[in-house]
Amino acid sequence: MRRPASGAVLALLLALQAAPAGAEGAAERLPACLACHGEGGTSAQAGVPSLGGMPADYVVTQLYLFREKQRVAEPMNAMAEGLSDDDLRALGDAVAKLPPPKPAGEADAARMAAAQGLVGKHQCNSCHGADLAGQEQIPRIGAQREDYLLATLRAYKSNARAGYDPAMNEVAQGLSDADIVELAYVIARR
Repeated sequence: MRRPASGAVLALLLALQAAPAGAEGAAERLPACLACHGEGGTSAQAGVPSLGGMPADYVVTQLYLFREKQRVAEPMNAMAEGLSDDDLRALGDAVAKLPPPKPAGEADAARMAAAQGLVGKHQCNSCHGADLAGQEQIPRIGAQREDYLLATLRAYKSNARAGYDPAMNEVAQGLSDADIVELAYVIARR
């Protein structure tokens, strides 16, 4: 995950300092989350995922991993520090209510058709759902930022990012970099 622009970091730090602990603190921290991940749940920052429409259970799991430093990505570890389990649930519920992002830009029909075969071949929709909207502890990947999808798939392939379930690391081993580029393209536009 790339570092957010300095203005976003400042907004995040100010919001974190002002946020009280407890479930009310979770509600007050949501604006800090959206400062990086985008108002309305759609990120405009390179390398920062859109959170809108993510399943609440997935968000809770990721925040837990950040809080416990089992997943390292500053400033997420700092943001999650001190959050109670109730805070995690409140943030997960709030994020799940945000509208999902819209698919990325215009799509080349031929490229979409060819890349759609990769989605089927690698069974993306068996876990992420037919519409790639995710479910329970599986993230929504449809209409996610293309640059984030590229980085994430490459990190799973290199084992730089370990999932709490090894399924993504296993799937990514069978992907060429060209496959990763095409998968990111089609998934960002679905």
